[in-house]
Amino acid sequence: MMRTDAIAIVDYGAGNLRSVVHAVAHAGLQAVVTDDPAVIRNAPGVILPGVGAAADTMANLRSRDLVGVVHDVIAASTPFLGVCMGMQALFTVSEEGGRHGCLDAFPGTVRRFSPGLSIPHMGWNRVHQVRPHPIWDGIDDGAHFYFVHSYFVDPGDETIVIGATDYGVRFPAVIARGSVVATQCHPEKSAAPGLRLYANFGRIVRGTLPSGVPASEEVA
Repeated sequence: MMRTDAIAIVDYGAGNLRSVVHAVAHAGLQAVVTDDPAVIRNAPGVILPGVGAAADTMANLRSRDLVGVVHDVIAASTPFLGVCMGMQALFTVSEEGGRHGCLDAFPGTVRRFSPGLSIPHMGWNRVHQVRPHPIWDGIDDGAHFYFVHSYFVDPGDETIVIGATDYGVRFPAVIARGSVVATQCHPEKSAAPGLRLYANFGRIVRGTLPSGVPASEEVA
């Protein structure tokens, strides 16, 4: 199959596809919603969105033969954006509803927020930029993004965290390594900063922004 110009939005039955599609289009990006492994592998960029439970997400990815596809596009250094559950699924294991193995693209555990907090963490919260990355281009440090989640990522490698948010604990709001960026927040529900993030991802796909920066470089 020939490579196309359309970013592939991975369809594994997630419930927030429509809002992601609208936001991506509003950001001026061409995209196709697909569960076709060949289309995803040949796309110039890939978005893995998601809401819901880790066990269901992994079961749906497996049933559509997409687990290997995700690993393949990451290994190929294809620009990749994970959103919410699409971020959590990249880690080793989730404690949601027991312990469920995830994609293990990055070491780490997805943990539930501590008792005493209002769960889910839902609404607007600040994202603090703790490391530089092209995905932040034109986005203010401390900009508000929209969150809906009961679990957060506890990474095995803190150097992948480029954005953090406080909710009882400081947790990773955005991670990045190589060609991969992933957000716990929902950029598609985050007004201008979220649309800018999608637009920046599109610029990374087109090569007008670099894909990343050394993880050792920190925001002053």
